[in-house]
Amino acid sequence: MSIQGVTLARYFGLRFLSAVTAVFISIIALTMLIDYVELMRRASDVPNVSAVLVAKTSIFRVPQIAERLMPFCVLIGAMSCYLNLSRRLELVIARAAGMSAWQFISPAVVVAFVIGIAATVIYNPISAALQEQSKRLEAKLFGQETSGGGTFWVRQRTDEGQAIISAKSSQQQGVQLNGVSIFAFDNDDRFKERHEAKSAILEATTWRLIDVRSYPLDAAPRDRAELLLPTNLTREQVRESFATPETVPFWDLPQYINIAERVGLTASGYRLQFQKLLAKPFLFAAMVFLAAAVSLRFFRFGGVQKMVLSGVTAGFLLYVLSKVTDDMTKAELLHPVAAAWLPVLVGGITGIVALLYQEDG
Repeated sequence: MSIQGVTLARYFGLRFLSAVTAVFISIIALTMLIDYVELMRRASDVPNVSAVLVAKTSIFRVPQIAERLMPFCVLIGAMSCYLNLSRRLELVIARAAGMSAWQFISPAVVVAFVIGIAATVIYNPISAALQEQSKRLEAKLFGQETSGGGTFWVRQRTDEGQAIISAKSSQQQGVQLNGVSIFAFDNDDRFKERHEAKSAILEATTWRLIDVRSYPLDAAPRDRAELLLPTNLTREQVRESFATPETVPFWDLPQYINIAERVGLTASGYRLQFQKLLAKPFLFAAMVFLAAAVSLRFFRFGGVQKMVLSGVTAGFLLYVLSKVTDDMTKAELLHPVAAAWLPVLVGGITGIVALLYQEDG
């Protein structure tokens, strides 16, 4: 490539990077504002609520929300970049200099791929850690709920019998549970009693239940400040059951998958998350092809609004496809690898075919 070609490629790459960065910062600011207002509304009934604590909780929550919106940031940033280049006739000049559409798209594809790698190996672990921290702050802000009917479930069997544990929420990826209900059975699987606790903390060989009300089968309910429940569960097994895949950092996902397979638990959620993170650089590159397919038309030809709408529609359809494949994986109807990479293939092939049709007929 000539010096002029290298200079133009670097220029197009920097323009794309600045556009994506501007969109991402705008999305984070808007998301933070909305999330802060919502948290303040929820905390309006909490006495002596601290605005600083609410803001801190919101700040820690936003990075993971923004991570889900990253593909749309790349799509909108690429569309904005190429529409501005077209409006200022810079694409006309690039074509006159002998560059094809593929040559001034390539820098953006490379930059998007690098952004995807950074989002997977750097941004994701940070956002997962901040999300876990936000859970602790949220529990501190709103208190720990005590009602039963939890969202998370785990089963254990000891010498005393079997116990089924549910919790409304968890901290430290399952080491501390809030809003705990425990259904205890004897060795013959006959129901013995139920425990409702404000929280439960996993220790070496026991669950330490705090603020407990016990409901024996043949006695009146009894309140206790603390109760020790024997367990043979390890922290790794509990984290496998209570940690959601989105809160597990990229580098820890292979370990979670191995633990799940070793103890006989399903690991499809963690496999799907791992494959989606591996596919993220390619998804970002596919978004650039999609954006270029609807953004390279010259301004003087008109139809800009239709192009923007078609690009946004294509991104939305990809999002719907990814959600459908995620649900099919959770129902064990689709392999996690296929679910993670299908939207990437569909988006990339659609963009490339559209560009081939536009550029090469």
